[in-house]
Amino acid sequence: MKRKKNYSWTLCLAVALGNTMAFPAASQETPTAIYITNTLTLDISIRLALANNPELRAADARVDAAAGRAYQAKQWSNPELELNAEDWPVNGGRGFSDAKQTIGIAQTLPFPGKKSLDRQIGGAGEKFSAAELALRRTEIIRDVKAGFFRVLASERLVEVSAQLATVAESSAATAQKRVDAGAAAYQEQLRAEVQLEQARTELSSFQRELAAARQNFALLLGRPELNNRKLEGALAETTEARFLEGNAGPLLATHPSLKAAQANLERAQLASRRARLEAYPDVKVGLAGGRIGATDESIIQLGFSLPLPLFDTGKGRRQETQANLSVAEAEQQSVRQQLEREWAGALKRYRTAASQVARYRDRILPKSAEALQLVQTGFEQGKFGFIDLVDTQRTTAEARLAYQGKLLEMNLAQAELEALIQPQTYQTSTSN
Repeated sequence: MKRKKNYSWTLCLAVALGNTMAFPAASQETPTAIYITNTLTLDISIRLALANNPELRAADARVDAAAGRAYQAKQWSNPELELNAEDWPVNGGRGFSDAKQTIGIAQTLPFPGKKSLDRQIGGAGEKFSAAELALRRTEIIRDVKAGFFRVLASERLVEVSAQLATVAESSAATAQKRVDAGAAAYQEQLRAEVQLEQARTELSSFQRELAAARQNFALLLGRPELNNRKLEGALAETTEARFLEGNAGPLLATHPSLKAAQANLERAQLASRRARLEAYPDVKVGLAGGRIGATDESIIQLGFSLPLPLFDTGKGRRQETQANLSVAEAEQQSVRQQLEREWAGALKRYRTAASQVARYRDRILPKSAEALQLVQTGFEQGKFGFIDLVDTQRTTAEARLAYQGKLLEMNLAQAELEALIQPQTYQTSTSN
């Protein structure tokens, strides 16, 4: 980034920053702890997001809706109450009393297999909604991790930048004294003042980025009022061996998006089978009892009603379900391929960042720190000029800040990989 090339020479203080970092271990704390310690750990943040994120609540409600549909699919239609008066004489006689009167019930009997498939379709829909919920939970956990890491990185940059601005002020004051004493040219003072303004500008920029990162993170948790809570944790500096070797193919098979695609395919297959039964009519059976008015004899009536399949009214439905089945099959293949692409991309980013982190930690940073020490000693002994010291300090600080950027890249890539192969389960209950 262009900004890194313009960092103040006073960024030398970044050398002093420690980087012994690791992922925060899964804590046993509950979200209630944030009101006691005024801090948010990664584990608490994830639990808060799972409990309060509105998108997750909507996905959970869709599971309940699917469960309701599955339950309803099991139910038969209610029987019908039938009251009949037949052969009602209109001329002479006693009228209604002479009519044949019956009372009974009629029940529609679905063609064998229809109701069973309805129940299976409802169950597949419920499985699909549950898989969608699991997928959204996995995405929320991934996004919370990424937001958590971005806030930590922004906090570190603000901390460093604030220290550097303080040093820049001191350096500018020292340069002015040297110029006033005739020990340095006015050029040194101007350069120190320019570096001071750059340091202040960078500090303001980092502060804005931190505020935005905190706000986005709090919104992700579903708790905007927590945007100023302190985060407890640090970026990981060590790599995970499992991401540097082996094949994740078998692990990707358990990903919620693939389970959702499989459930959708199962539902489409069942719907296609159900559509083929539409051509077979349902039977309506009626049973009634009553009397013949004129003779007052008791009677029982049994009736059957069967629609005549003169027209194929299910052809369009069969065509639709067959097309939906083809769509579901293609989507399942697409999801599998997409997961493989996401895994390959995230793995490449992780390995690249891990390699760069190791290079910075083991080679670049030690060498830049050694060079800075040599130049500082030489400057004190009069062997190097002020400009030499400024350039070395700036180079060292830029390397240190670049290292922080690579750490963030590695942590973000690891969060993506974890979301792909090991979706985590958290309790969503909170105590406010």
